[in-house]
Amino acid sequence: MGLFSKFDGLASSRLELDALGINPFDVKIDKIISPTEGIIEGRHTILAGTNNYLGLTFHPDSIAAARTALEHEGTGTTGSRMANGSYSGHRLLELELAAFHNKRDAIVFSTGYQANLGMLSALAGPDDVVLLDADCHASIYDGCRMGGAETIRFRHNNAEDLAKRLRRLGDRAANTLIVVEGIYSMLGDRAPLKEIVDVKREYGGYLMVDEAHSMGVLGERGCGLLEELGLLADADFIVGTFSKSLGGAGGYCVSDHPELNLIRYASRPYIFTASPAPAMIASTRQSLRTLEKSPHLRQRLHDNAVQLHTGLSNLGYTLGAPPSPVVAVVVEGKVEALQFWQKLLHLGVYVNLMLPPATPNGVSLIRCSVSAAHTPAQIDAVIAAFAKLRHA
Repeated sequence: MGLFSKFDGLASSRLELDALGINPFDVKIDKIISPTEGIIEGRHTILAGTNNYLGLTFHPDSIAAARTALEHEGTGTTGSRMANGSYSGHRLLELELAAFHNKRDAIVFSTGYQANLGMLSALAGPDDVVLLDADCHASIYDGCRMGGAETIRFRHNNAEDLAKRLRRLGDRAANTLIVVEGIYSMLGDRAPLKEIVDVKREYGGYLMVDEAHSMGVLGERGCGLLEELGLLADADFIVGTFSKSLGGAGGYCVSDHPELNLIRYASRPYIFTASPAPAMIASTRQSLRTLEKSPHLRQRLHDNAVQLHTGLSNLGYTLGAPPSPVVAVVVEGKVEALQFWQKLLHLGVYVNLMLPPATPNGVSLIRCSVSAAHTPAQIDAVIAAFAKLRHA
């Protein structure tokens, strides 16, 4: 066994892709025209796989805020906040995120992945138990692994299975960390948060909700699924990202627990990485303000999601969930999914290809992500491309 032997399986998979002449994991976008349009392989392409839910990546106010920060604070922080200090924007953004979620405080991380990694690895050590939904994001699993916690999975979106596993823990249940997502990234389905909160109230424990795909999408003010269901006060920790609805890069956690601030001194992913650049902080702060004052963007996003979901459903496709910004189409077979993805690209539609083992239940998925910036005509064009392939 050599150092690189562990990659033999990956090398074999790459050879399979090369034989098919398809590589969906190395797409080069030659030019970005708008949040929903680009040039790929010399072809004008509708971007329907970007997670750019509110279309804020080109918002003039966010770009202006980033430009001002670049001019006055430079290109980067060149170190962590523990070593190099915090810029004023770091702390202001934390306070704004806490107020947005109606929580006491917040911590900002350099990426959404690091937000889960940093929180879970610090919160859940070898003497702790984490109960997590089986379909949770890889960053959640990695955080549990890094912290060394005992990790127990419960069946996806099954509050009864969660309750059963908490009962088995007996007295330990009261200190267990329960982790779920608002909207799950693969199928676009929602967590049954009311039922999960009821279980938590009965057995105790702490609840962490990752709202990466639901922040900016759901709720009266765009706070996410917790807000939409009136359950903000029931979550001990809410994790989010800047890379979806806010159109940037970074992540955060908000909480009412005063101990949250101590995480800064215990979280290695927070301590040992450079803090977000001033321009990213500035654009994120502005995008958050835009999100708060633009409920019409959430309505447009919802309308677009319904339009796409309805159109694909009417064509007879098997879809992953009720309408949400993530519209997942089930395709039978890995090779068939690869070919389907490539045909869509040649028809001028870029989507995401999701293959096992990253997908639930070993299915292959063509995953579309809808944006408020998509026009009805663009959604119709995406549906038309799927229609051409329905019986091809």
